[in-house]
Amino acid sequence: MAMVCLSDFEAYAKKYLPKIAWDYFAAGADDCTTRDDNILAYKRIRFRPRVLRDVSVMDIRTKILGSEISFPVGIAPTGFHQLAWPDGEKSTARAARAMNTCYIASTYSTCTLEEISVAAPGGLRWFQLYIHRNRAASQQLVRRAEALGFQGLVLTADLPYTGKRRDDVRNGFRLPPHMKVKNLERAFEGDDWSEYGLPPNSLDPSVTWNDIYWLRSLTRLPIIIKGILTREDAELAVRHGVQGIIVSNHGGRQLDEGPATIDALVEVVEAVRGRVEVYVDGGIRKGSDVLKALALGAKCVFIGRPALWGLAYKGEEGLQDVLRILQDEFRLSMALAGCASVSEIGQHLVQFSKL
Repeated sequence: MAMVCLSDFEAYAKKYLPKIAWDYFAAGADDCTTRDDNILAYKRIRFRPRVLRDVSVMDIRTKILGSEISFPVGIAPTGFHQLAWPDGEKSTARAARAMNTCYIASTYSTCTLEEISVAAPGGLRWFQLYIHRNRAASQQLVRRAEALGFQGLVLTADLPYTGKRRDDVRNGFRLPPHMKVKNLERAFEGDDWSEYGLPPNSLDPSVTWNDIYWLRSLTRLPIIIKGILTREDAELAVRHGVQGIIVSNHGGRQLDEGPATIDALVEVVEAVRGRVEVYVDGGIRKGSDVLKALALGAKCVFIGRPALWGLAYKGEEGLQDVLRILQDEFRLSMALAGCASVSEIGQHLVQFSKL
């Protein structure tokens, strides 16, 4: 089967992954309205391409927080990569390094931070943090990540409680016995590990903006907040001294019927006025989607589910294939829109469809 576009990898993963794993990766909250709208919203945006511009030499590189990446697509934090491929996050880290882009490793990894670091030394990696009621465990994770050379700390802000994902409830989702949330293996007591690999109610729902100051007291790493969808929260993020914002609705897995991320991006970019870098995830399925996101002010996009489909197909090699397809499509879309470098991309390139 020729793997030509990202939906080919999606079809493969759906066919060959165990149903419980596919359902976990695919799940959205409630009716999955937001999950699906993340994708549909890109289709409401149309290009205004410019012609007769010299696109014989293309430069698709960019920088995020000062680090150069080969093109503006990174790997978003997602949990439990061993459900997709036996080597799990180690394969993800290797693919990201091979493609010279950023991988955000999740708190809910099935490999330790140490294993991820050893698998791909020298790769650009950020660490995604959930703050748990056991604050000492969260503190230790932050310090471990910094000591291992992770270069950014991504705080997920939209998960005081886990959204209701109906298929996971129906399936009674649990990690297989041989898989663990490796970074938190010794952080909690008891034998009930039924809530996505951890004891129920282990997340801390009392986290507030003041906890940004707590995190800043623990680490010198730049702090990026993931899960912002409004200008009010974007303003608060800037005021609390974060270095980056990921516009995200958790892949439509938390509050259903919030905005699609590409729609929220416009509001957030306007609010921050260039004071911090803004990134976006959710719904990116083609290189032209990446171009639309950059035109609307994102510095870089991050992909979640498509990375897992690549792993399910052929591990590290499959994920490289996914990234390479997005890279080629992005380069082509840029050229056809009349941009020879990322710096030429701007809001003049897009319009919202009247449909």
